[in-house]
Amino acid sequence: MKQIRIFDTTLRDGEQSPGCSMNLAEKQEMAEALDKLGVDIIEAGFAISSPDDFQSVKAIAKVVKNATVASLARCTKEDIDRAWEAVQYAAHPRIHVFIATSDIHLKHKLKMTRTQVLKRIKEMVSYAKAKCADIEFSAEDASRSDRPFLVNAFETAIDAGATTINVPDTVGYAMPQEMEDLIRYLKTNVKGIEKVDISVHCHNDLGQAVACTLASIAAGATQAECTINGIGERAGNASL
Repeated sequence: MKQIRIFDTTLRDGEQSPGCSMNLAEKQEMAEALDKLGVDIIEAGFAISSPDDFQSVKAIAKVVKNATVASLARCTKEDIDRAWEAVQYAAHPRIHVFIATSDIHLKHKLKMTRTQVLKRIKEMVSYAKAKCADIEFSAEDASRSDRPFLVNAFETAIDAGATTINVPDTVGYAMPQEMEDLIRYLKTNVKGIEKVDISVHCHNDLGQAVACTLASIAAGATQAECTINGIGERAGNASL
């Protein structure tokens, strides 16, 4: 029977929920409670986003005893350096890098071509891997991405050293059957996918985040990304 890993992002994505921001002492208390609860990975924050976030990730990395501690980072050297600077103190550190893969994000947010994105994935996952053995790669807006290109992106990340690939439904667009079908497609078509964990990160804009997560697990996903009580930006995340 496969092991399902629980990745809690209350301290990063959850804190983006209005009224849910925490100070350092509260974040440490939350992290220790999550560790005691038995979650496998705690995303402690987005280290480069602010000096306070950096300090909180660093402090949490030092106090969490069992869980892996992750920091989010865009696919840039500055982000990755800052993430590693914070999580290097953890017993089990992880750098979580991301870049968008949907055409709408490439055109309007990144202003990059598909070729440029693949090159960036290769360079930055490799750069992160040189610092940390445990690398998660997220293809932002995966559920709205062109599937053959998404396959290329994940294969590039796996070849560069990613140990987890994350399939986010970034805008809460998907229904459970769509996520199940997408995970099955990736398992069939991505070379090397059997070597890594398959993660899903679902948002609750259509009220389907938990259902989409469970459908993905049924299809073969091995990591569920979630938050305490489903807090998070907009309508929230899948509830832990």
